[in-house]
Amino acid sequence: MMTPSFAENVPNITVVAGKDVVLPCIVDNLEHFKVAWVRVDTQTILTIHTKVISRNPRVGLAQSSKRHWYLRLKNVEPGDRGYYMCQINTDPMENRKGYLEVLVPPNIVDSGTTDGVVAREGSNVSLSCRATGHPEPNITWKREDGSEFIHNGISVSAIESEVLQLTKASRLHMGPYLCIASNGVPPSVSQRIPLKIQFPPMLWIPNQQELAYNGQDVVLVCHIEAYPKSINYWTTAKGDMIISGDKYEAVSSDDSYRVYMRLKIRSVGLDDYGAYKCVAKNSLGETDGTIKLYEIPNPHTTVGMITNVVNRQTSTEPSIRHAKKKERKRARPNKGNSPAIQNEVTDDNNHGDVVEDEAPGPHPTYGPTYYGTIDSREHSSSSTSLTIQRHSSKDVICCAVVCFLFRQFIASFSA
Repeated sequence: MMTPSFAENVPNITVVAGKDVVLPCIVDNLEHFKVAWVRVDTQTILTIHTKVISRNPRVGLAQSSKRHWYLRLKNVEPGDRGYYMCQINTDPMENRKGYLEVLVPPNIVDSGTTDGVVAREGSNVSLSCRATGHPEPNITWKREDGSEFIHNGISVSAIESEVLQLTKASRLHMGPYLCIASNGVPPSVSQRIPLKIQFPPMLWIPNQQELAYNGQDVVLVCHIEAYPKSINYWTTAKGDMIISGDKYEAVSSDDSYRVYMRLKIRSVGLDDYGAYKCVAKNSLGETDGTIKLYEIPNPHTTVGMITNVVNRQTSTEPSIRHAKKKERKRARPNKGNSPAIQNEVTDDNNHGDVVEDEAPGPHPTYGPTYYGTIDSREHSSSSTSLTIQRHSSKDVICCAVVCFLFRQFIASFSA
């Protein structure tokens, strides 16, 4: 008679908790001998030959022939982890054993995990996270939006530790953090832990001075940072609280602890110039900022005035040119009845134009008739006087325009 023997060893098997598993046992030459499955660590008999001895409903036996004996475990639990033995009741007993490894995905437990933290700015903050699983999970901290944060003076995107320590936490640390637990067994799990940093309101104003002319729409802007969220409002130049309506449009939007405030003033009038205040208040304090609105001349009106002045200056030029021509025709008289003399006068300012003074033919005379050339000294003084007159006219006009604009600018700031 041949002695029974194992055709192969019982394998080591790894399974994720919640799955089903089958442990094989293959025996040659079994004959009249019997096969049994035993739990090694507890010395518990699970099956004997074709009968299931264990009272655990998850334990079963599958047999395809006298050679193949299979131990079946349904819905494996972490407690099923350990050695399992297949044995033959020979003398001495023959056996083979294999190890069942049960993997458990990570799970974050409430005990030992921070639910959320509220702290004053400048204090030290600790965030804790605890998870179970097999193998033991690793804990990683990240911001929910993936941005970097300051840890021990260094900008980091992630920290591996059960406890996240933040020294002198500031408003820049504020926001939700993710505690991520992983151990190589899918799926990884995470928990959202919000961090809130309290501080009194602070604000900044991009433009502390705004300029506008009568009838113009103007927008004032103010930026605020505060937590807890602050009560924000505008006051007028007279100190009254502003409510949106036909005259004013107050709009604000917030992003976390940041608030953007915008005040639109429609059709600015004389009563609207002055100081406006942007005010922010919360339980830790309050602050305000001032924006001054100044009046400036209406650019459309100023352009129209300059155009009228230029048009008046242009309209006087033909009269001045005509007067110069008449001045050049004046001649010094000569004695005698000599023929008409053609006079030519060249004016540098007229680019070499020739002015002719001629006698068309015989005509009656009443007393002496005088002909002659224009005296050079007289022409020189006349031309110079006309030139000075024209330049002086331009200078006066330009000076008037500049003085007007300067007076308007000074008056706006005095207001």
